[in-house]
Amino acid sequence: MGGARGRAWHPVGGGDQHRNRADRFTRYAIDRAEAAGLGAVAELWPVFLVGALVFLLLRPVLFAADAAMTSVLIGPHLFALILSRINRHTLGHSMRYFENDFAGRISQKAMQTSRALTDVIIEGIDTVIYTAAMFLGAVLLFGTVDWRLLGAFSLWLSIYGFLIAYFIPRVQTRSKARAEARTVVTGQIVDTLSNISTVKLFAHDAHEDRAALDALEGFRSRAVAFGSLTALFRFFLTTLAGTLPLLAISLAVWLWSIGAASTGDIALAAMVAVRLSQVTNRVSFALVSIFANLGEVEDGIDTLAPAHEITDRRPARAVTKADGEIAFDRVTFAYDGAGRALSDFSLHVPAGQKLALVGASGAGKSTVTSLLLRLYDVEAGSVRLDGTDIRDISQAALRRQISVVRQETTMFNRSAFENIRYGKPDATAVEVEAAARRASAHEFILGLRDYRGRSAYDARLGERGVKLSGGQRQRIALARAILKDAPVLVLDEATSALDSEVEAEIQAALADVMAGKTVIAIAHRLSTIAAMDRIVVLADGKIVEEGQHADLLDLGGAYAGFWQRQSGGFLATDRAAE
Repeated sequence: MGGARGRAWHPVGGGDQHRNRADRFTRYAIDRAEAAGLGAVAELWPVFLVGALVFLLLRPVLFAADAAMTSVLIGPHLFALILSRINRHTLGHSMRYFENDFAGRISQKAMQTSRALTDVIIEGIDTVIYTAAMFLGAVLLFGTVDWRLLGAFSLWLSIYGFLIAYFIPRVQTRSKARAEARTVVTGQIVDTLSNISTVKLFAHDAHEDRAALDALEGFRSRAVAFGSLTALFRFFLTTLAGTLPLLAISLAVWLWSIGAASTGDIALAAMVAVRLSQVTNRVSFALVSIFANLGEVEDGIDTLAPAHEITDRRPARAVTKADGEIAFDRVTFAYDGAGRALSDFSLHVPAGQKLALVGASGAGKSTVTSLLLRLYDVEAGSVRLDGTDIRDISQAALRRQISVVRQETTMFNRSAFENIRYGKPDATAVEVEAAARRASAHEFILGLRDYRGRSAYDARLGERGVKLSGGQRQRIALARAILKDAPVLVLDEATSALDSEVEAEIQAALADVMAGKTVIAIAHRLSTIAAMDRIVVLADGKIVEEGQHADLLDLGGAYAGFWQRQSGGFLATDRAAE
């Protein structure tokens, strides 16, 4: 297509084409001035009018719209939206998922994935769409000059596309490996700091420092591999970018010399080629950033996005208030890589019964309560609440029927008030204080004070409740369970961290709390469960004895042996042997 001199300029609409409009305006101005000749300034008023419209009105409006799109409409909202969805999915994973990974690593993956995906989308809008518009505009503009100029640009563009297609998948792969190594470092450091008391007690600062250095070395090597590839990619892309202005200007001058292009066409080709060369450098950084972030997203998805192991059946029942009858029917269950925790296990607990589970460590006691709460799903058999398979009840509805106080009690790094009210989020301050008093926690809570000067119920308890003693944490947990007031109460060594005086207070409070509830209590300290309605003795995931305290002592079996060892009977035996 030959370029006619004095070609008219018509503005066209479309996104980031404002730069191409400026290039076309430049060609239009040069060709119009050349056609008018020297001294014909008055005839150039359309040039000044169009220039004012382009540079003082259209260009600022388009730039402002582009900035507002990323910094106002998308940027402030996208990260929060992505992280909220990831967090919601992560919370839905089973206990097995969290037991197989570091909490710090999981949180790092969630933040990393949210940030990276946000950057991909914003960078895609800000750079890729803009660049695509630039390349499309260049095709159209070069096409208005001459088909040979368009052909040369198409050849250059194909080489550019080949470089992108070759390097980008490799950039993404190495970015994924770098992201995984980074989260290993995070997991190692979080694991060390989470157990800092153990590190100090065993004087293993150097050991943990070496573990962190080993993790950092893995990250360093992967970061170097990623950086080397991106540097090579940018070298080739920058070299290729430098050939475009030389090729376009040389070809445009040759076309002008044979009368196939105007002076304005030379200016147009030069401006478009130089700008595309600059854009190409910008694109190299943008593409590396985008696909590096995609590698991090891919790494995060591998960890965070597996399907949930435990899901609600459809439709799932929403129980509002259970009677509390519990039944295990021929249940079999094993943890990963371990022998069976429960084997053909059957147990019936009538509504309102106080049941104690006794046995050596690993006998299956805590497994019973975990399966009741559906923290894991049974492999065979069923667990029923009021005659309904708990898999037919929504997980949230099921767990609202059960209050739990465990041996290992952890707290949120929130106020004492918030930690107790976790049992009933809409509880009033009066209800929270009443629950604390019943759990013998009110007095020590009044003496709490955090580093910001907040005191009593407003004082923060520190990460995992580290500012409290074990007994204080368990009393907070008891207050939380009291406030929840669920029809089923699970006590897993609930008083194990209490001294004898406080335990006596708690036992009196528990007697009141357990009234009218179905209770399953696990205790190694048998004096705390001697008055239960029924005691079940477990061994190797099976029931070996059951009955009331006195009956089991008369039986002279496993329970009697436990009782004798705890009550000092072994001392009498030793003296007799002497």
